[in-house]
This record gives sequence, C-alpha cells and structure tokens, in this order.
Amino acid sequence: MAIFKGSGVALVTPFKEGLEVDFEKLRELVDFHVEHKTDAIIVCGTSGESATMTVEEHMECIAVVTEQANGRIPVIAGTGSNDTQTAIELSVEADRCGVNGLLMVTPYYNKCTQNGLFQHYEKVASQVDSPIILYNVPSRTGVNILPATAVKMAKEIENVVAIKEASGNISQVAELAHLANGCIDIYSGNDDQILPLMSLGGIGVISVTANIIPDDTHDLCEKFFQGDIEGSRALQLKAIDLCKALFCEVNPIPVKKATQLMGLTNGKVRLPLTEMEPEHAAFLEKTMKEYGIEF
Repeated sequence: MAIFKGSGVALVTPFKEGLEVDFEKLRELVDFHVEHKTDAIIVCGTSGESATMTVEEHMECIAVVTEQANGRIPVIAGTGSNDTQTAIELSVEADRCGVNGLLMVTPYYNKCTQNGLFQHYEKVASQVDSPIILYNVPSRTGVNILPATAVKMAKEIENVVAIKEASGNISQVAELAHLANGCIDIYSGNDDQILPLMSLGGIGVISVTANIIPDDTHDLCEKFFQGDIEGSRALQLKAIDLCKALFCEVNPIPVKKATQLMGLTNGKVRLPLTEMEPEHAAFLEKTMKEYGIEF
C-alpha cells in the first residue's frame, strides 16, 4: 500500500527573526495543509533547509510535525545524508517519532557508484521499520539513481517502496516505470512534470508549489486519478509560469518569499541562502498575482 497518493508538500521550515526554528509557525503550517487538501507532509527535506539544521533541530521538527499532524495526514521525514552512519542515526530517530515514511536523498558531494547506492540504502533500511522513499535529484547531488538500480533496491530491500524522481528526464522515468512494472511507487519531484509523470504510472508529487497552492496541487492529481485528464492538464499548464517563478533562484529561496507574501512565514532563510534579489522578488509577486493567489 502506498505511503500516500496525490500531493505531498515539501514543507518549508519557518524561522524566527534570529533564525531559530519557529515551532509555533511550524504547527500552524501543518494545520494549514490539513485544511487545504494536502495529502502528505514531507518535513526536513531540501525545501525545509535541513542542510543547515542541527541534528537536534532536525529531530525536533520531525517530532513537532508528527505530533501536530496527529494521524490526520501522513508525515514523511527527510533523513538522507552523504554519510551512511548519519543517515542511519537520523532515520532511527525519525522512526521512533512514528512517522509514516522516510525520504532519503542520495549521498551528495562524496557521491558513490550504483553499487554504493545499493549498499547505502540497504544498510539504512536494515535499521528501521518505516518505508523508505528514494530521492533522486542529480542536479543537486551529482548522483543519479539509474532505473535498474532503483528496481533492484525495490525488489531486494523490503522497505524501499517508492522514489521521488527529480532528474527531470522523462525518458528515464519511462524506463524506470517499464522495468519496475509496479514494484516501486513513483512520485514526481518536479512541479512542472506532475501530469507527465503520472501518465507513466506515477502516483503523485512531492511538491514545492504545494506550499502556496495546496488545493490546486491536490486537485491536479485527484482529477487525473478520477479520469478528468483535461481538468488535470489545465491545472498543470496554469502552474507553469508559477513553477518558473518559484525556481528563478535556488529552492527554497523563492518559495520562502512566496510564503512571506502570503503571511504564512516571515520568509527568513539561513546562509548560504540569501534574501531574494529584488527583480526576482518582483517577478515572483507578479506571477503569483497573475495566477490568482491572494495576499
């Protein structure tokens, strides 16, 4: 059974003015997404700025989101690392929090071979009970999970059940779906490719845009599942310009700015991320207004 189907939000982490995690706002964001049809919450992923969190902050964010969700919506914890032992420690702690799944990015910077990927995930999976979603985003990590490797992991590692595919390569996704023949759930990791990926058998998205258009991102998926392809396509195409604006600077700078404009957070990011450049911020605000987002 899938961990979730539809729109999972890659949740931003709200900070206070002094850049401490704002746990009160974090709880409010959980409630916001429950109220606006989001199908799952992914905490401490790339969009959540996990790379600049301490281990203590990382685990407290996961615990707070899980507690606030209180079973109303699945919670998936980002626990990947370029160090296998660190990934194990984060995953074990998240497992204890009672999350519904783990999102594990491929090892970055030091990278590894396809065999190294298999051994990395196999080692972590052996230490936890939670189902694992592989996270393939070679543009950020320098490592690409090849379709054959993903299928091998799904077949030979019991709790590897899904993959967030953010390679941007639709041909690779098609090859993955062909080889997998249903043995692994596929989620889009690119908001401008949700519908194309679902047409190849994907079951949803782990989404940045869902931070600001949660209802529409859910509906895009739901309409597809209900056979309303035209309605799903209309929402996908409507979001294209918004996707461009949300990625005109490195994620999550623009989406943090968008949540500030909407009054959901103060928009603060931690270095080395910086405040959005004024011309890009103006473009984002204009695009949000043209989409119909009120703020």
